[in-house]
Amino acid sequence: MTQSQELRLGVIGDPIAHSKSPVMHAAALRARDMAGEYIALHVTPDRLEETIGAVRRQGYRGINVTIPHKENVMAYLDELSDEARRIGAVNTIVNDGGRLIGRNTDGIGYVRSLKEEAAARLEGRRIVVIGAGGAARGIVHALAAEGPDRITLLNRTTQRAEALAREWSDLADIRALASERTAEALADADIVINTTSVGMHPHTEELPLDPALLRGTEIVSDLIYNPLETRLLKQAREAGCVTHGGLGMFVYQGAYAFEYWTGAPAPIEEMRAAVLASMGVSARNG
Repeated sequence: MTQSQELRLGVIGDPIAHSKSPVMHAAALRARDMAGEYIALHVTPDRLEETIGAVRRQGYRGINVTIPHKENVMAYLDELSDEARRIGAVNTIVNDGGRLIGRNTDGIGYVRSLKEEAAARLEGRRIVVIGAGGAARGIVHALAAEGPDRITLLNRTTQRAEALAREWSDLADIRALASERTAEALADADIVINTTSVGMHPHTEELPLDPALLRGTEIVSDLIYNPLETRLLKQAREAGCVTHGGLGMFVYQGAYAFEYWTGAPAPIEEMRAAVLASMGVSARNG
């Protein structure tokens, strides 16, 4: 990708007005002195196929895909990366001369953030993942590649967690427990990860589990980045746990997408600072 080419980039979702992706990627383009734009496109499910066709025709180099389209969009693409196919979801599309390639950068973005900010080594760790939805799939897939001792899935619908554990039994020791057995699962957990939206703005007082169960847990991680410190993380920090929020995952999944689209290294710090500034937080204080 040369500097003379103007990039057309975007993100599709429903809703989409809350997305920080345009702010983040605009900062990345400025930092790399690349001409282009990144826009948020509100796309309802009934317009998904039409929109993907327009992406193909109108010269978009790439788009990000968010809720609720990550699974359904796969039907309209020409190719899927191995990770996207196995995970069953796409969050990044690369337009290679009219050929649309679906990728998933959520899991690798999360693990990169977790290792840099909280847990340098994941090998041999006992990990508990709360939730078994689309976000959990990408994260569990990436965690399994790190050689953990085991991954335990806690989900309100036990059958969904059990299905995921069976599907990926070849990747790692993955187990499923009903949410009523949270205390049992957390008794010897090294790392606890919330992949649900419980505690996200505006419902910031909600908790996905009883924080009293976290005593003895080394690291507590939450995918949510708004607020930057969820109630779960605040109480985990007060209990002596190392805490890890969702901002790093958001930045890194975007960074991988930027690199797929441009071939240039993503300006991580500029991207992070732009997101923080949009939330009224300086990078120095964030």
